[in-house]
Order: sequence, then structure tokens, then C-alpha cells
Amino acid sequence: MLLLLTSMASIVMRPSGMKTPPALPPESGKPGAGAGKEIPQANNALFPASARGRFSSGLVQSVSAPTTPPAPGKDAERKCSAWESIRQERWEGELEVQGEIPRWLNGTYLRNGPGLWNIGDYNFRHLFDGYATIVRLHFEDGRLIAGHRQINSEAYKAAKKNQKLCYREFSEVPKQDNFLSYVGDLASLFSGASLTDNSNTGVVKLGDGRVICLTETMKGSIEIDPVTLETKGRFVYTDNLGYLIHSAHPVVTDNEFLTLLPDLLNPGYLVVRMEPGSNERKVVGRVACKGRPSPGWVHSFPVTENYVVVPEMPLRYSTRNLLRAEPTTLYTFEWHPESKAFMHVMSRATGKVVASVEMPLYVTFHFINAYEETDKEGRVTHVIADCCEHGADTSILDGLRLQTLRQSHGLDVLPNARVGRFTIPLDGSLIGKLEDALDPNEHGRAMDMCSFNTAYLGKKYRYAYSCGGHRPCYFPNTLTKLDFESKKAISWHEEGGIPSEPFFVARPGATQEDDGVVISMVSAGDGGGYALLLDGTTFQEIARARFPYGLPYGLHGCWIPKT
Repeated sequence: MLLLLTSMASIVMRPSGMKTPPALPPESGKPGAGAGKEIPQANNALFPASARGRFSSGLVQSVSAPTTPPAPGKDAERKCSAWESIRQERWEGELEVQGEIPRWLNGTYLRNGPGLWNIGDYNFRHLFDGYATIVRLHFEDGRLIAGHRQINSEAYKAAKKNQKLCYREFSEVPKQDNFLSYVGDLASLFSGASLTDNSNTGVVKLGDGRVICLTETMKGSIEIDPVTLETKGRFVYTDNLGYLIHSAHPVVTDNEFLTLLPDLLNPGYLVVRMEPGSNERKVVGRVACKGRPSPGWVHSFPVTENYVVVPEMPLRYSTRNLLRAEPTTLYTFEWHPESKAFMHVMSRATGKVVASVEMPLYVTFHFINAYEETDKEGRVTHVIADCCEHGADTSILDGLRLQTLRQSHGLDVLPNARVGRFTIPLDGSLIGKLEDALDPNEHGRAMDMCSFNTAYLGKKYRYAYSCGGHRPCYFPNTLTKLDFESKKAISWHEEGGIPSEPFFVARPGATQEDDGVVISMVSAGDGGGYALLLDGTTFQEIARARFPYGLPYGLHGCWIPKT
């Protein structure tokens, strides 16, 4: 084993004939490289008495509405809280609402994401490295109770205890004292022991009511209490499938949990399904990759009523980059345009692959939705799949370095993006199409973090809600309603603010697709943050409520209706 690992280490250190992006310049671990400071643990002294809530005792008290923020502008934008670590491990309180929350909106919105990017004076490199912060917005009878809490992963607890990085994060590797320690770390990597369980990406409610926070490592599936936000423990899969990673975005309904498991040894993907009340995933089928040397990164995937759509990007997992002590600009991936790009379609009922179609090169983190098109006899002829597509430009990954984000205010450096629409034929054709679903200028040539009315999951739909761009911008800075029928978009924008994922909640009993509200949280240009409600139809602001502290940028959320 030692000889094998030593050989692997020598491969990492040896020059290779294949072009690999250069290693990033070191910037983490330096005092002053970012704005993070040591975090007091549950320290109410961070906030003035007039803006304090209580800790999780079940009681809350009102928080005074903050005064009107200063006029927005570039000075305010530079104070944006989006890329600054949360300053308190836990907080809960009632927020004063400006506007009116619809009385029918009763339930809890949870948002997950990285919220802590430093350990003492050690500053992390990348947005995706941060330790998970779960934020809660509880709506009831027009009131809003908010709170946040750090997820107590093993990675977070070890970092607090030892005041250093102890597990491998997205771009960070624990520093080893000597070569033998490095070899030991490689052994831990291949067993999965050194991979992080920092579940900082998404949060889902299973059909049985359990709430799970997720990231791309299997061990980073952590169950939380949706009321107190307390970490209940690791969600352990009881099957023997033996994989280390999965898609960070499963497709979850009241009836099932579907996800993809990339196979790094024999390139392909297992499609697996888990029933409510169970921790056992069962194999639906397997897709063999058409390209090499490894599977394409699969952060998310869509489904239709009858099919699972499996993307195969030329941005592929890289064992070599995973072994490196310092990351490249593509981190744990490599760009292989010569390997081409594909979309695969699998029957949900039989597990049979019914189409494997070559596509133009693409790069996407997030799929939106997919649906089937039929002929006059009702036979499915095509699958349509929509995604946030980055123009086959991998620079979006390196653009999410914290140093870059903190230094790019006022610059128009965000790479172009669009709603990419795949047309996948099911007639045996080997070539498909990838086109703009609407003119990218409608949404500022920026596109990510989409949601839609989940009653239309896997069905033809008209509307989606996303983060778009108001140029110049360095990061998506609008909330945007997309109309795929009229090919138009409406945007909400506030100078200096960075909104997180817009989440659509349908009004109970609604018959129109866009009858509901859109919930987002905005890291404000004045250093604060607030919850925001927009009307799903008109896209006009109907309510906001400010937090009594700066709110870091977050990623993905879920809605838990009051029962």
C-alpha cells in the first residue's frame, strides 16, 4: 500500500504531457488575506441590546427595524456582507417587517450555504470552502421569525477544537508536516476518511419529514432539526453501494429521493432511488460514459415524468488534481474538450438507457427543469432540459475565489451565462441541440440559482426564477423572473446587494403557475442583510425584513409548509 501511494505521489509531482491548469498562487492561511476574524461562540455581545433575539429556547423577542441604510453606491457596495464570515455561531429573533407578508404564507424556508471562511487568522481560498451556515425564515400569520446556526459537521468541530483545517474542503487541503504525513493523508483520501462532511450546499425535506443538509461527499449528508436548526447527526445510507461522492442536488419529492453516483474507476453514473422512511438507496440503472478519462462533473441533473436525464460534461473529475497539495484553477476537475459532451436519457421504470446524444460543449452547475415533447399520437419524441449554462467557459469556477469576489466590486467581470435549452431526440439520432431558451440580454447575460413551481417538476412549464445580472457586475446581482413563452424577463435589483437563490412558494389552491411568492435573502450593500418577498406574478416587492447583522451569501434552500 505504501509503495502504491508513493507511486501516486510521484505521479502528482512529475511533469505530465497533458496540459493542466497552473496551480493557484497561495493566498489562504495568511492573516489579512480575507476579512474573516476569530468568531466568538454564541456571543450576544456582538449585537446591541436593541437588536438581540434569544437562543433556541423556543422564545423570541422583537427586533427593532434598522434605520434607513445610507444611499447606495460604490462605497456602500464595498461593504457588502456577502463574502464576510458570519460573526455569531447562533442567533434567533423576530424581525420587523416592512410591507406585508401574505397571511397564507405559513411555513419555514431553510437556506444552506458556506458562512464561515476562516479559522482564526487562517483564511479560506474559495467560496465553496466555507463551513455550513443554515438560515431559517419562519412565516406565520404575517410574522417572521429568523435565525441561523452553524452545522456541527465533524470538519467544523475539528477545526474549532484544533484551530486548523483538518479535512479536505473544495480547494483546501490540510497542511502536512512531512512526506510520511502526506502519504498517510493520501491513504485517508482513498478510504474517504479525509474527505469533508461539511454539508454546505443544499438542504432538502424528505417525504418522511426528515431534513437533510447535503454536499458532494456522501459523508456530508447531515440531518438537522428544522425548528431549532440543531445538528442531529450524520444521515447514514444503509446500502452497500460503496461510493464516496454523489450529486449535490438530488431530485426529492414526497414519494422518492433520486440521485446520481459518479463511478470514477469505471467511468459512468449509477442512478439510485430511496423511498421515504428508508436510508437504503436502490439502483435504478447505470449510464456508461462515452467520453474519457473520467465521468463529467454532475452537480445536478433533471428528470421528466418518465425519464432521468444524466449530463456528461467535458469538465471531468480529476484524480490527479485531487491528489495535488495545491489546487489548479479547475480544482478537482480537468477540462477535456476532446472528450466531447453528451446527454443521456434513462427510463425511470426500467433503468434502460434510451438515448445517449452528443451535444455542443457546455458547462453548468445547475439544471432547472426538464419535460417531454410528444407527437400527435402521444409518443415521446424529444426530451427538453433547461440549465444555467456558462458558455462552455470554465473560468466561472476560479472566479469564485474569495479574494477575487472581495476585490471585484464595480467591475464588469462576470462571464456570460444563459438559459441553455437541450433538445434530446429519442429516435436514435446521435446529435442533439443546445440553444438559448431566450435572449441572454433579457437577464443581463448572467444566470444561475433557478427555481420554479415544483408542481411542474418534469412537466412543460412557462416560468422560472433566477439570479441574473444588472451590468456592470462581478456576480449575479438581480432576481429575475423568466418567461419561456413570451421569451421575456423581469428583474428586481438593488444597488450593491447580492441576492441568493429566489425560491418560489405557490399559494395554496392556486391555479396559475406563477401565483405565489418568491423568497430570497439579500446580502446588502451597507453591510447588513434582509429577507425579501416578491410577488410571483408581478415580481414587485411586497415585504422585507432586515437582519440585525451582516448576512453572508448562501446557496440553496427548501420550503417546509406548516402542517
